[in-house]
Amino acid sequence: MKNTPTHLNLPELKRLAASGEVDTVIAAFTDHYGRLMGKRFDAEFFLSHTARGGTHACNYLLTTDAEMEPVPGYQFANWELGYGDVHLVPDLATLRRLSWQDRTAFVHCDADHADIAPRSILKRQLARATAMGYQPMAASELEYYVFRDTYRDAAKKDYRGLEPLGWYLEDYNILQGTREEFYTAAVRRHLKASGIGIENSKGEWGLGQHEINVRYAPILEMADDHALFKQCLKEVAEQAGVSVTFMAKQAAGQAGSGCHIHLSLRKGAKNAFAGNRKTGQAGGSDVFRWFLGGWLAHVPEFMVFYAPTINSYKRFEDLSWAPTRLAWSHDNRTAGFRVVGSGESLRIECRIPGADINPYLAFAAALASGLDGIARKTEPPPPFEGDVYAARALPRVPYSLAEAVERFEASAFVRESLSAAVAAHYAHFYRSEQRAFDRAVTDWERRRYFEKI
Repeated sequence: MKNTPTHLNLPELKRLAASGEVDTVIAAFTDHYGRLMGKRFDAEFFLSHTARGGTHACNYLLTTDAEMEPVPGYQFANWELGYGDVHLVPDLATLRRLSWQDRTAFVHCDADHADIAPRSILKRQLARATAMGYQPMAASELEYYVFRDTYRDAAKKDYRGLEPLGWYLEDYNILQGTREEFYTAAVRRHLKASGIGIENSKGEWGLGQHEINVRYAPILEMADDHALFKQCLKEVAEQAGVSVTFMAKQAAGQAGSGCHIHLSLRKGAKNAFAGNRKTGQAGGSDVFRWFLGGWLAHVPEFMVFYAPTINSYKRFEDLSWAPTRLAWSHDNRTAGFRVVGSGESLRIECRIPGADINPYLAFAAALASGLDGIARKTEPPPPFEGDVYAARALPRVPYSLAEAVERFEASAFVRESLSAAVAAHYAHFYRSEQRAFDRAVTDWERRRYFEKI
């Protein structure tokens, strides 16, 4: 458990409940999209029943689409099996107070005996890393857009004609950042007060686009914080009368929103990636090199975990700050893998994921791939120097969700890493997302074909 005033043990929660300082406990887990799902408990009931005995939720939550409609074809849960319950077990090490909600605490839950649950998938890869003697460390840099419209007003407008919070490109611009501090500062303070370490915030390369960076942490803790980070931004936006989106590409002509993943492995008290700059690539050790080689090699197979929606693939445009080709380089933002830091701070930044990822799945894919690289001593290609966008001979990331699902489904490595049943479950999930889009009639089609054909 973190040693911060906002993280609670059960005696502390009991004291706060008795004094009336906390009267509600949210127990939640993430669905496939990374959304928090769960229940709000009376604090005293949570202490007497839920903390030790857990709770239940309908297992359809791990088979629905974004509109909460049950999708047929899953083995885990379906109409024939009657959509029973899944047992949710609170991870009491994650119990904390939420400063942006009144008298409320929060705890992440594991879905017991549900191998397909995102947190369970990451925990299995974490166990593999631990067995190899490593502690994975990670950070996720989330980019997002903020609009002056409330969520309700945005829905009434059918999400068209929304007014960005900023009106010119604000990358690192302090003046534009100042204009948005009424929202951004509130988020920073609430995250810090709720036990999520904050480094900084800055404007990004889009109208009303921003980024808040959180501190490096053990990988499961980082995934938990990522899920809660997004919840905080959305709920504080609701309170402030604005709206925020984590779409990977919210508008044509605007920068996409990424989620750059920073990752390294610790061995004891030392960074296992650190090496001798004179003998290693970018100063890295053999472990660093092999992990990088494995991670890079398996990107096409695991692309659905880095780019999970139809919209994700609209972000991959040349000269857009989003990577389009598979290469690594030292401190080069045109590469999909950017190696940064040195010595104890040496780490790999993967710039491929979008802001729409489920952090548990993206981190699990990265770990599975990198650990396989260590096991097989996979050598990465030579570091690329120059503009990766112009390097047409390099392999490209998949062009679409349909292509990515085909690679995922055909991969023996994915089945080996996740299990055949889990791989089949997620292949069905992403194929269902693709089919839903294929049936939709879009504004683009109406503008192009209504009169002109």
